[in-house]
Amino acid sequence: MATTYTLSNPSVTVATVDLSDNCRTATLNIGFDSLEITAFSDSGRKYAPGLQSVEVTLELFNAYGTGDVEATLYDVLGDGTTTIVIAATPGAASSSNPVYTISNAMLATQPVVSASVGELQTVSVTFTGGTFARDIGA
Repeated sequence: MATTYTLSNPSVTVATVDLSDNCRTATLNIGFDSLEITAFSDSGRKYAPGLQSVEVTLELFNAYGTGDVEATLYDVLGDGTTTIVIAATPGAASSSNPVYTISNAMLATQPVVSASVGELQTVSVTFTGGTFARDIGA
């Protein structure tokens, strides 16, 4: 049976700063590089997992000030040691609230201004690299 789940209060933290109230969308793609291990005797291609692959894209309502969106992104720009934590809700990790921690992510570019007259300013940023861990509690 198909089920649906509506996220109404996800949690997004970048470098210990909670940006949840400024986050409009969050996309986390995790996986592994595919390493081919096909040998002469195989009748089809075979693969083994390689290094972890991580990409986090956030669309944020931009805000200026100490500890706000622009300052937080500027502080981690070009720093390949950023930690990002994403969860379905701000509560404790559980099977119904998996918490993903991305360590050593890199933000290579930061859009500082992206605005139109009469519209809220939003910025889209993509963090790449690092490693991921999934916590579902004890």
